[in-house]
Amino acid sequence: MLFMDIGGRAIEYRVIPGPVTDRPPLVFLHEGLGCAALWRDFPDKVARELGAPALVYSRFGYGQSAGLDGPRTPRFMHEEALDVLPLVLDRAGIAQPLLIGHSDGASIALIHAASAGRPVAGLVLMAPHIMVEPICVESIARISATYGEGPLRERLARYHAHVDDAFHGWADTWLMSEFLDWSLEPEARALSIPTLLIQGRDDEYGTLAQIDRIAELARGPVERLVLDKCGHSPHRDQEAAVLAAIAEFAARHFPGGAT
Repeated sequence: MLFMDIGGRAIEYRVIPGPVTDRPPLVFLHEGLGCAALWRDFPDKVARELGAPALVYSRFGYGQSAGLDGPRTPRFMHEEALDVLPLVLDRAGIAQPLLIGHSDGASIALIHAASAGRPVAGLVLMAPHIMVEPICVESIARISATYGEGPLRERLARYHAHVDDAFHGWADTWLMSEFLDWSLEPEARALSIPTLLIQGRDDEYGTLAQIDRIAELARGPVERLVLDKCGHSPHRDQEAAVLAAIAEFAARHFPGGAT
């Protein structure tokens, strides 16, 4: 992994090289307990399939990036999307990317595309959150209740240098009472770019209402992929189907090849 300086703090990242094409560069945004390493080789497979370069990075508090500089607020995804991500893209020299996000990362991608005032080519949103559902709060509460006692902390510590920042920055914020009214409906209404929505029927953190609502509100072209026998991580549970869907989506909306 490499590191970039963002406001005097380190962000870990890796670059997947690709041919010179007129397809947009890819940027991967991980889930609420994820990091660059936990994507494993999925970004490499997508980049190879699309013939495009890619950036994979860990947000503050995750992976080997710097820890959090204070408690998170209910606006933490907006802060990541509007304050941090633009700096990361500028530092990496990336313009008009195809943002590929999972869970919290998908919500951050949506916010950035809708509200950052910067060009985004398109979105691939896997298990995105646009509102808080009881199933999500209940699942996080169950995990939070056993975090300090079971093997989860030890497993996460293999990937996160600041493991308690990673876990509590995610779980504690989602469980805040003031977070219950959180919604990205205004941002979804502003979407006018090609968007691929992917959700598993067995997602333990959200229902199909999440992608249904985005599809209903967005002004741009929206495609949906609903996967059977699939939980919260479509790219792990149904990798082949997800890779095929992304490739077909890119072929329809970004048909360019090597230049």
